[in-house]
Amino acid sequence: MPPRLAFKVDVDTDRGTRLGALNLAADLQKLGAPACFFFSLGPDQTGRAIRRIFRPGFFRKVNRTGVLRLYGLRTLLNGTLLPAPHIGRRNAEVMRAIAQAGFEIGIHAYNHYRWQDFVQTMALDAVAAEFESARAEFRRVFGLEAEAAAAAGWQSNARSREVYERAGLLYASDTRGICPFFPRLGGKTFHTLEIPSTLPTFDELLGRPEYPEERIVPHYLSLLSSDRPNVLTIHAEIEGMGKRALFRRLVAAAGGSGVRFVGLGDLAIEFLANRAGIPVCDQIMAEIDGRSGKVACQGGTG
Repeated sequence: MPPRLAFKVDVDTDRGTRLGALNLAADLQKLGAPACFFFSLGPDQTGRAIRRIFRPGFFRKVNRTGVLRLYGLRTLLNGTLLPAPHIGRRNAEVMRAIAQAGFEIGIHAYNHYRWQDFVQTMALDAVAAEFESARAEFRRVFGLEAEAAAAAGWQSNARSREVYERAGLLYASDTRGICPFFPRLGGKTFHTLEIPSTLPTFDELLGRPEYPEERIVPHYLSLLSSDRPNVLTIHAEIEGMGKRALFRRLVAAAGGSGVRFVGLGDLAIEFLANRAGIPVCDQIMAEIDGRSGKVACQGGTG
């Protein structure tokens, strides 16, 4: 059975929505690959992420990946020296165009910075209000309810899972792991299917001596499994802009090697048709090679 590969597109910023997301949609459409675009929908306060300088490994990652070059100076000042543009209000037509092109759409965040940096300390009511703001803006932009969500920065906990349950989502993609599962936190099992990202992201590999750019595509092909779905998170600001050519090479090489591209929504429907066969796994916070700080991960089934 050939490997199956699904693309999860995180759209974090105003500039990434306006430019990178459209680039990715055009490239994926041309190469015949589906994807789900998860949009940030509220204010772009990317500049406030400078507070992460105190996180171990943050400077090393910034220097290695060339964040200024990839994201642009304007984006890195949003919400600090420059006003925070409202992504949904400024880019509704772009978002709708991507949906009308046949791509799946979902919620990444309302305020990406606020969710990524503070959701672990927010009370349930605050998490619910933040997610409801995203749902309301999603309805305004697309005229329908969101069926999927992917947490900013892979930051997830029992409170955000409870909010997802209330929203009746088809699935979420909040974690790093190996296969779809039902997450368990604090002894409670949540029934919104989780489809984790199974592959390292571009920014976890770029700039490392062991992964020169000419080795990145072969490396990804070597990681693809035929036993379970492969899920790659890509970013509008990286694969859709500064590393667009490299991403196109990856998709073309994967298609040429017999990889079958699948949509996350299709995977969710496939797995939910046999709910009894979906494992229940602990959701834990852990470090990922190449990324600073801890992210939500698929743990054991014990």
